[in-house]
Amino acid sequence: MNIIVCIKQVPDTAEVKIDPVTKNLVREGVKSMINPFDMYAIEEGIRLKEKFGGKVVVLTMGPPQADAILREAVSLGCDEAVLVSDRAFAGSDTLATSYTLSKAVEKIKEYDLVICGKQAIDGDTAQVGPGIAAMLDIPQITYVRKIEEIVDGNITAERVTEDGYEVVQTKLPCLLTVVKEINHPRLPSLKGKMKAKSVVIQVWKAADIGAEESRIGLKGSPTWVLNVFTPSPREKGKIFEGEAKEAVDKLVDSLKGLIY
Repeated sequence: MNIIVCIKQVPDTAEVKIDPVTKNLVREGVKSMINPFDMYAIEEGIRLKEKFGGKVVVLTMGPPQADAILREAVSLGCDEAVLVSDRAFAGSDTLATSYTLSKAVEKIKEYDLVICGKQAIDGDTAQVGPGIAAMLDIPQITYVRKIEEIVDGNITAERVTEDGYEVVQTKLPCLLTVVKEINHPRLPSLKGKMKAKSVVIQVWKAADIGAEESRIGLKGSPTWVLNVFTPSPREKGKIFEGEAKEAVDKLVDSLKGLIY
């Protein structure tokens, strides 16, 4: 079974900085890490490889320094690593990012599963995984908490819903986004760390994946960040004292004042 795991380099939440001009996250010179939800995607990919054979290719889009998270993924057990990096990708929103990653997946060609974390902690949109599936025109199962079975070219999985869970079956190849309930990520082994130091990371530019200029970066992004600001602090709450009826009457009068 050949698996592609898509991961993202995100800034440490304590080190978030915003460019005042572009309104984009400043990534250069900021301590970064693998998006926490992607650690579960990496682990699940490795577990499936251990069970069914094949290989795990880890894929990310980002600046040159994003190779650090790819090496970390290799130290955990991934076999190959691909970095999609080009200045033309700068400013990509979720649509442009989904398109770019889908083109990279197409270049990799042979895959049975694409696995992503449910969302990235810096954007929290949960749109890129489903967007990749839509671009590739393959089925998707989101918020997967358990893979029940993979047999005869079909996959059956449990996905989390607001009211419980659903059991979904679809054909391979497909894309999964996974939640943290699916497994417990492992630590890197000494052998894995040694491999990570020497692994050759493939670096692809826009031309290498055949990406259309009009669909990447700012040109391919229909959503723009107009402003970033810190919300105003909440006003102090109001306490209505007295007997129950008296307090309720005061509350109602106060609400009427807000409405009218």
